Amino acid sequence: MTINDDIILKKADPQSIKIGLRLKKFRLVQGQNSKEFYGAVNPNVSNYVAIENGHRSIGIRLIKEITGYYPINPEWLQTGEGEMQLTAPVTEMGLNESDEKGVPFFNVNLSEISFGEYGVLGEAPEYYVNFRPFNDCDAYLPIYGDSMYPKYASGEIIAIREITNFNVLQWGEAYLVVTDERSNHMTTVKLIFEHPDAAKIILRSSNPNFKGDTVVLRDSIQKMFLIKGKVTRNQL
Repeated sequence: MTINDDIILKKADPQSIKIGLRLKKFRLVQGQNSKEFYGAVNPNVSNYVAIENGHRSIGIRLIKEITGYYPINPEWLQTGEGEMQLTAPVTEMGLNESDEKGVPFFNVNLSEISFGEYGVLGEAPEYYVNFRPFNDCDAYLPIYGDSMYPKYASGEIIAIREITNFNVLQWGEAYLVVTDERSNHMTTVKLIFEHPDAAKIILRSSNPNFKGDTVVLRDSIQKMFLIKGKVTRNQL
């Protein structure tokens, strides 16, 4: 997700305590600890606690990195006004403010996903969603169930982008993971974490009510998709 540089340059106050406080609020809503949240953006950031507490200034470069990685509303971050998180309402026509062809939306349950001739999924999409920040994604899919709440609530739509190198992963981030028969043909959205055995990875729900980790063999994973963001739907 990108952000207009003019918004940052004109409105950002690197000394603002409130920006740090808003970042903390957004991070908590995402259900991430400080290391997970900032480490995914810039592994060299080590002063995030001081930033969130207002004891250290935050530079424009880091603000741009954060707003470029997370679907955080830059206006809210700078002023406290508007919605905290960027969302893209999906209209009945399936397009957002444009007739241009965008990213396909598949109204399927994760357990019913197959792969084939129509790009990511083995069936024709219901329609296309044109929301520029997510137009580099491969598909939109609905989320069902509460295992990933509050990061992703049932009924929300996730934007997924396929990755091909399973050795370069963003630990603590959410992925759509598709496995073979050795892992029971599982298709699930989970946070992923490093396992002591490099041949395995840990899958974990973000909802604390869903306790226990699932460990899968790295080479049993057929496909992986990074969850780049989510949108809300008003009508379908």
